[in-house]
Amino acid sequence: MTSFKPKNILLFGATGNIGSYILDAILAAREEFDRVAIFTSLATAAAKKDFLDDLKRSKNVEVLVGDLQQDEDAVKKAYEGIDTVISALGRGAIASQIPLIRLADASPTVKWFFPSEYGTDIKYSPASAQEQPHQQKLKVRAFLENENPTEGTVSDLAYTYVVTGPYSDMYVHFAGNPIAGGWDVKGKKATLLGEAGSARVSLTTMTDVGTLVLAALRHPSVAFNRALKVNSFTTTPADIHAEFVRQTGGQPWPDVQYTSLSQLREAESEPGRQANPTRRY
Repeated sequence: MTSFKPKNILLFGATGNIGSYILDAILAAREEFDRVAIFTSLATAAAKKDFLDDLKRSKNVEVLVGDLQQDEDAVKKAYEGIDTVISALGRGAIASQIPLIRLADASPTVKWFFPSEYGTDIKYSPASAQEQPHQQKLKVRAFLENENPTEGTVSDLAYTYVVTGPYSDMYVHFAGNPIAGGWDVKGKKATLLGEAGSARVSLTTMTDVGTLVLAALRHPSVAFNRALKVNSFTTTPADIHAEFVRQTGGQPWPDVQYTSLSQLREAESEPGRQANPTRRY
């Protein structure tokens, strides 16, 4: 498929946290594509009716409605004439990509699939395979790469993993449990990850995630069947904290805590978080 150029795009999860940024980037280059379609649920179609109507009217986006987990025929119909599928499904729906991939492989027109890989590198080190948040993504990769024959095989479908590291937009805010790290500017409270906050971390802005997916679409010959490990910048929690201090007057913050990586892994392994993939740090 060396001459392949994506022209007809279908997105799953296009109105979600990261999917909306991917959709924005694609729509900024709308003239490069013949079709841009999104597949959404009945609930989302009702809740975001005005937004979706505007997409159809002003951006020439096709809005397809159905149940991606229960309605196989709706997915098959959505794939008609589509050559590239981009998934931005959230953590709770990662495993549901396997039947979507199976149907894409069986489609006569779909040639390229982007699974929902945005975020931390699930193969960063040998230990990464044991981390709870990575388990469903690893299953999806194994299926795409024909490493799990019990699930069937993929015969005619290219894939690309866009691996971005954590989103900087979310990384700097406290989320759920302060042990996961973050900064509270008003309260001048911070929790830095690592013993001294000195470990380097590569982050990507959510806007850049969309830009990077678009870049991959523009270069299929170098993106096919690869993990593209990308980021916006590399820094440390300590450097981020120093910038917060500088921009809030320069005086040391009164409440600065540290979470070691071992503490973070221990919290991640709590039974409630293992059972519910949407509740992970």
